Amino acid sequence: MQYVWATLGLICVGFAVVGIVLPLLPTVPFLLLAAFFFARSSSRLHNWLITHRTFGPLIVDWQTSGAIRPGAKKAATVSVAAVFGLSVLLSLPSHVLIIQAVVLGAVMLFIWTRPNG
Repeated sequence: MQYVWATLGLICVGFAVVGIVLPLLPTVPFLLLAAFFFARSSSRLHNWLITHRTFGPLIVDWQTSGAIRPGAKKAATVSVAAVFGLSVLLSLPSHVLIIQAVVLGAVMLFIWTRPNG
């Protein structure tokens, strides 16, 4: 089972890296999942992720206090606005835009109500 957890963790890190450049794919939730999987499979991989210069502080902030850093909040907001703006530019049907607005609005509300890391 240890190899399954490690494999899932590596897949999550891969998705997180792709999410850095794709606004539709979130980065931090995949990193949190990777930390969860690595904690159950490999102390070496878990320590690598937790002490990573870029990813580590985001994970530690979330694990210790449920916090999200202001820079991450701003990046998420810009990404969400870009995705919604693209949907408007592509003239998606109004029911799709309404669903997107509600879901993305809920996501933004969640993100901005978390404490600052």
